[in-house]
Amino acid sequence: MTQMIKPFVGTIEEKDKFLRTTIDEMGSMVTAFSGGVDSTFLASVANEVLGGRALAVTAVSSSLAPSESESALNVARHVGFAHRLIATDEVAREDYQRNDPNRCFFCKDELYTRLAQLADVEGYDWLANGTNVNDLSEMRPGLNAARKYGVRTPLIEAGLGKDEIRVLSKKMNLPTWDKPAQACLSSRIPYGTPVTTQALSRIARAEECLRNLEFGQVRVRDYGVMARIEVEVENIPRLVQRDVRELVTKQLKSLGYSYVTIDLEGFRTGSMNEVLAAIRLKQ
Repeated sequence: MTQMIKPFVGTIEEKDKFLRTTIDEMGSMVTAFSGGVDSTFLASVANEVLGGRALAVTAVSSSLAPSESESALNVARHVGFAHRLIATDEVAREDYQRNDPNRCFFCKDELYTRLAQLADVEGYDWLANGTNVNDLSEMRPGLNAARKYGVRTPLIEAGLGKDEIRVLSKKMNLPTWDKPAQACLSSRIPYGTPVTTQALSRIARAEECLRNLEFGQVRVRDYGVMARIEVEVENIPRLVQRDVRELVTKQLKSLGYSYVTIDLEGFRTGSMNEVLAAIRLKQ
């Protein structure tokens, strides 16, 4: 079990130096690598500091869009750090399928169980993830799973937030420095609605449809017969243009949705958690 962390305070240059010193002192590490901004930065710095004593690992399962696993592979090849794909099966777990607000804990419990086994067999000293200080203000049950397995969070230890990580990533010429935030596909399903591989596959295909139309930041929230689309507010006018609207509606209905709707508030992370907040207010 990890201790409560007091993030380092300093300039961005001092934080970067602190991070590299911390990683060097860790000796060797396995990074949980999603291919996003934070884990790419962490894996890249670990590669620079530790070389062959650092390994980035991506968990492949139904809850990860195929485009994201492919992106993770491409990023690792481009940057040049050691990388591996492993299979996880959180979707087969009843506690995960139940889809209560603690779902993320069970996902990460599955992940860190596999990573801990790998690290033990291959002799890596630490597990690490790309959680940054901004994540501490959000609802993230997965952090409890990380504490359970003693997973280090070097970006938090160094006091780095998302904006700083993007700046440092750009300085390192990492292709992910401006990549939009992503989350597992299960986050598109309302709490209490069971998670199935069929629903996850449909969501992935629906979002790919919108990305092919160059809606970069997008979520398709799945309510069974209804899809609720979130795009950035400035992209809503283009989405409702007749030709685009009709194409999106046709493609999503071909996936099995009876109704296709647009969220007028636009894209926002964790919008499914808004229901939980409303429930708490009533209690």
